[in-house]
Amino acid sequence: MTEPATTSTSAQFARRTFLGALATSVAGTVIARDYGPGAEPVRYPDPDIVALDPRFEKYKIGNTPIERLHTGMLWAEGPAWNGVGKYLVWSDIPNNVQMRWLNDDGHVSVMRNPAGNSNGNTFDFQGRQISCEHGNRAVARYEHDGKRTVLADKFEGKPLNAPNDAVVHPDGSIWFTDPGYGSMMNYEGNKGTLHLKEAVYRIDPASGLISKVTDEPAKPNGICFSPDYKTLYVADSGADTKQTPVKSIWAFEVKDAKNLSAGRVFASMSFAPRTEKWPNGEKQEKHGIADGMRCDVDGNLWSSAGWVGDGFDGVHVFAPDGTRIGLIRLPEICGNVCFGGPKRNRLFMTASRSLYAVYVETQGAHIT
Repeated sequence: MTEPATTSTSAQFARRTFLGALATSVAGTVIARDYGPGAEPVRYPDPDIVALDPRFEKYKIGNTPIERLHTGMLWAEGPAWNGVGKYLVWSDIPNNVQMRWLNDDGHVSVMRNPAGNSNGNTFDFQGRQISCEHGNRAVARYEHDGKRTVLADKFEGKPLNAPNDAVVHPDGSIWFTDPGYGSMMNYEGNKGTLHLKEAVYRIDPASGLISKVTDEPAKPNGICFSPDYKTLYVADSGADTKQTPVKSIWAFEVKDAKNLSAGRVFASMSFAPRTEKWPNGEKQEKHGIADGMRCDVDGNLWSSAGWVGDGFDGVHVFAPDGTRIGLIRLPEICGNVCFGGPKRNRLFMTASRSLYAVYVETQGAHIT
């Protein structure tokens, strides 16, 4: 947390300990933690890794910080870990590129340009990259020789809106969301008509046929399987008028690896910090948005969160029963997450203009 130049070292430490590196208000100015070069180090344990429930304590590592690995994107999304190449790929949607971070030396470079204004990325069980492309209204696969194969760009003869995020099932099927955000904004240069009701789809591995598995969430966004693939989680970034007006994360029972039960609200994205005050001095509930998410091996759901401000934006961690048990607070809106690293125990977070990472005492449940 960056302090005014006139604040003494001892006062800095006492204040940081008390506030836990949350933004606070000084003469109406919000002071946020500085991740820039030469910034003052944060004392261990990192105060922005917060346990809201005793169940989260075992996932915290005392001697690890939240690190900003790279910055300079316009909107970072879709991190995915390649276990063979030992690199992270992610999208910078407005700049129409895919970026790559190398595990061996932290080198960052443009991996693919153009990239169809890709959003979510993942890898299938054969190590091929799957990308959801706003610009092409398509879900595409990059073969081992680099060729691009379109897996889906239409449903019932109509163009997809703008595929957003995807996950793979052990049977080889690919499940993806299509909320249409990339078709709603001139920013990406692809604004057009939404041809289909926002929905979640499944691509059959044998026939390639596309089936709609649910259109219950208003704006299905991030998507993730539970470790046993018996539950599908879907982030709804639109108002859910059926069960609650608050944006939420839904859970569906997966039946026969092809169909879903009726959905239920798994967790609400309304939250008020339990120990900190917002800059206006009031403790009050804030309503944010969940986006990309991934499960760990214990079934906890690690979801990106944002569009509220300091103390909310970052990653919210939910136990299998839907209880919010932990926070990773970031100074930017977080759009997506994935587990990676050689031991799959590092959480990578794409947040607005930056890429962050932190080691945790668990592993990702899936290959990416």
